[in-house]
Amino acid sequence: MDPSSIPSETLVTRMAAEDQQALSELYDRHRVVVFSLALRILGDRAEAEEVLSDVFFQAWRSAAGFDPLRGSVSAWLMTLCRSRAIDRLRRRERREGKLAPGDPEAATAVLSPAEAEEAMDVRAHRTRIRSALSMLTADQRAALDLAYYGGLSHSEIAAQLGQPLGTIKTRIRQGLLSLKKSLVEQFT
Repeated sequence: MDPSSIPSETLVTRMAAEDQQALSELYDRHRVVVFSLALRILGDRAEAEEVLSDVFFQAWRSAAGFDPLRGSVSAWLMTLCRSRAIDRLRRRERREGKLAPGDPEAATAVLSPAEAEEAMDVRAHRTRIRSALSMLTADQRAALDLAYYGGLSHSEIAAQLGQPLGTIKTRIRQGLLSLKKSLVEQFT
């Protein structure tokens, strides 16, 4: 059977049973996107590579706890990546006394020619996501950007934008609902 035809959820189930080949296949399938997100957040290739390793190590250890009803494998891995990258970013911020966000264009520079087909899929998804993001208000985009790429809490976003906490929570919630609706329409 062709490994690419095996659903990612099946690979995670096999990982929970300590199947190392399943981990290898999952890594091959998702490494570019996970690495790109880590690089986007951190802006440092070495740190992004460490986050990539951490994410798949954590996925291996917690595979039994994966619940497909809560989201896709890809979303699970991206959530793990985001958390790990933001933790590193916050440690760096404490160490250097400033926040150093990643270069948005750096993430695309990591794609090798051998990964061209996968890169095309990634670009297609980015285009759809950018389209969905363009439908948000500027206030919603700003709040979501600070939350997901800046790693700020709702309270920190409210303070930075000079807005009430309830307003920020509403903008983030409405923005996420709008994104979900737009993406569901695009991907179905």
